[in-house]
Amino acid sequence: MDNLPKIKRSLKRRSRSEARFRWYGRIAIILGLAAVFTLFVDIIGKGHGAFKATYIQLEVHYDPDAIGINSLTDKSLLMQANWDALSKKALRNRFADWSGRSDKRKLYKLVSNGAGFDLKDRLLANPDLFGKTETRWILVDDDIDTYYKSWLDGEPYSARLSAKQVQWIDQLHQQGQIRLQLNTNLLTRGDSREPEQAGIRGAVVGSLLTLLLTLMLSFPIGVAAAIYLEEFAAKNRFTDFIEVNINNLAAVPSIIFGLLGLAVFINFFHVPRSVPIVGGLVLTLMTLPTIIITSRAAIKSVPPSIREAALGMGASRYQVVIHHVLPLALPGMLTGAIIGMAQALGETAPLLMIGMVAFIVDIPQGFTDPATVLPVQIFLWADSPERAFIEKTSAAIMVLLSFLLIMNISAVWLRKRLERRW
Repeated sequence: MDNLPKIKRSLKRRSRSEARFRWYGRIAIILGLAAVFTLFVDIIGKGHGAFKATYIQLEVHYDPDAIGINSLTDKSLLMQANWDALSKKALRNRFADWSGRSDKRKLYKLVSNGAGFDLKDRLLANPDLFGKTETRWILVDDDIDTYYKSWLDGEPYSARLSAKQVQWIDQLHQQGQIRLQLNTNLLTRGDSREPEQAGIRGAVVGSLLTLLLTLMLSFPIGVAAAIYLEEFAAKNRFTDFIEVNINNLAAVPSIIFGLLGLAVFINFFHVPRSVPIVGGLVLTLMTLPTIIITSRAAIKSVPPSIREAALGMGASRYQVVIHHVLPLALPGMLTGAIIGMAQALGETAPLLMIGMVAFIVDIPQGFTDPATVLPVQIFLWADSPERAFIEKTSAAIMVLLSFLLIMNISAVWLRKRLERRW
C-alpha cells in the first residue's frame, strides 16, 4: 500500500507523456499540411492568370497592297510578305491621337510581335478574306498583358509603359474593346522568347516521349532483374554484392546519372544532345534501382505456399514464376513502376547535364527530334527576366503537379484494385 501513491504518480506521468507525444504528431501533421497548403496557394495564386491572355479588338483589312502580295498560292511570295503591316495599319486606324515616330513605336507595341503571323494563319485558313475587312481580337504584348491584369486586380503595374499607352488601354477598356480570353497559346505552342507567345506543348510532348522510352526500357529490365535475383540467383557473395549496389544506386544523386549519360551515351556512343532518346536512357538508369527494389518486394509478398503447391503439382521453376508468382506480384510491380515514372517526370538535374536545356520552339514529332521536358522548361522560364514569365512558370508547375498527382493516384488505385491480401 505504501507504493500505491508512487504507482499513481508514475501512471500520470506516463499518461501525460503519451498525450504530449500524440500532440507532437498532430502538430507535425498540421505543420506539414500548412506548408503544402501555403505552397499550393502561392503557386495557384501566381499561375492561374497565365491561363488567360489579354486581347484587343481591331478592324483588320487584309489589304494586298499593305501585305505586298497579290496571291495566296505562291509560297515564295508568302515568305516575303509584310504580315506585320496588317496589325500596324489596324492600330493606326483605331487610334488617331498619335504623332511622330515615338508615338508610332509605342502604338505598335500594344500588340504582340507574333500578331502578324497569327493574321497570316487566319488568312491562309480563310482565303475568302483576302482584300476584305473583319473584326479580330488580337493578342497584346506581354507588358500590356501584365499591366491590364494587374489593373483589374487593383494594383496596376505600369513601370514599362508610357502614359500614352496607358491612355490607349483606358480608351479600349471604356469601349469594351479589351478583354481576357482563354490563353490557347499556353497549351498549343512551344517555347518562345516572347512571354505572350510561349507555351508548354513542346515540353509536355518531350516529357511524354522521354517517359515512354524510359518505361519501355526500365520496366522489363527491372522486372527481369528482380525475378532473377529473387527466384533463380544463388545466394553467394556475388549476388550479395549486386544487391548492395542496387540499394546504393537508389540513393545516388540524380545528377550523377546525368554525368554518366554525358560520358557514355553522348561522348562515347555519340547520341545527339537534347533528344528524347538520350533523356530516356539516362532516366532508365536512374529509375532501374527503384523498379528492381519494388518488384522484389512484390515478389517476396507472394506466399511460399503458392510456390510449394505449384511445385507439388509438377510445375517447373519457370512455370511457377510465369504462371503463379508473376501474376500475383504484378500489381506491386506496376505500382513501383508508376512511382518510378513520377520520380523521373520531376527530374531536372540529369537532363541539364545531357543538353536538354536547349531553347526548343518546334513541337517534337519523334524520339530523335530536339526536345525539352517540363521541369527543364520551368527552370528556363524561372530564370527569364521578363515579369510575365513569373505566371508562366507557376502555370507550368501547376501542370507538372497535376501530372504527378494523376500518376500517384493511379498507383494507389492500382494497388487497391489489384492487390490480394493473404
